[in-house]
Amino acid sequence: MADADPKISQPSITTGPIRGSKKIYVEGKGGIRVAMREVHLEGGEAPVPVYDPSGPYTDPDAKIDIDAGLPELRRDWIRGRGDVEEKSQREVKAVDNGQLGPDRSGGVQPFPNVRRQVLKAKPGHNVTQMHYARKGIITPEMEYVA
Repeated sequence: MADADPKISQPSITTGPIRGSKKIYVEGKGGIRVAMREVHLEGGEAPVPVYDPSGPYTDPDAKIDIDAGLPELRRDWIRGRGDVEEKSQREVKAVDNGQLGPDRSGGVQPFPNVRRQVLKAKPGHNVTQMHYARKGIITPEMEYVA
């Protein structure tokens, strides 16, 4: 039996600022910018900064193109360590997205405007954050989450 060919509509996304707060960035080493949110309080209290996991969608200056995917913020950090190589991206298969048949065809499409080189560990290399931590290496990703 052939896989279902669902009609997929363009997803709607919510963008723009969140009421009662302002998106800010805290500068770190090496040009790292960590998204934060200043939550405005009542009664003349100073705003409270909190971590903001909303991504670019709540940044009024961000240009959002849902078909282009998210910016590759970590790519230069990863390549800069010299332990990965680029590989050509293969075509996405229905099974990659759990579309095994008509009863499980969730309608997930690949990003149509995205053709990126895939990064893969070089032979004999381990490129996990745990591996770097055990070697005492502080990566930009670790700096970002700290």
